[in-house]
Amino acid sequence: MPASDRRKYELAVFILIVVILLAFLFPALERTRVQIEEAAVQTEVAALRVELLDYLAHHELVGGALPASDNPLRWVQRQPDAYLGELAVPPAASTTGVWYFNRSRGELVYRYRRGNEARFRLVRGVEATGAAARLAGVGLLRLDDGPP
Repeated sequence: MPASDRRKYELAVFILIVVILLAFLFPALERTRVQIEEAAVQTEVAALRVELLDYLAHHELVGGALPASDNPLRWVQRQPDAYLGELAVPPAASTTGVWYFNRSRGELVYRYRRGNEARFRLVRGVEATGAAARLAGVGLLRLDDGPP
């Protein structure tokens, strides 16, 4: 076999190996990206719950009326990155994840890049029993995720 044919054969084998490795790598990277996005949502909600508990603890000490809004972001001082505000209808599809408060459903929603949603509701009284963190009968409850 001439040297030039051998080099072409080696190059073809190398390219084949790289293509096979990439075929396995891309799905793994996508799964990792999805897991990272879910972890970011959980982290943001955990921080929101802490701020909500801080607000409620302060309220327990000084008294006064609780906000009437069902939007938990109106109860705390900060908003997540990519928060679009209070919307009557869900926003159009986006290539990045976005937060918004769905006024018609009374839910704080994170729309993932894939299009599915993580939904949360500010609950009071008996409803707050299932919330991960609650104080004074108020909590933030994760609902079933929306369809993709």
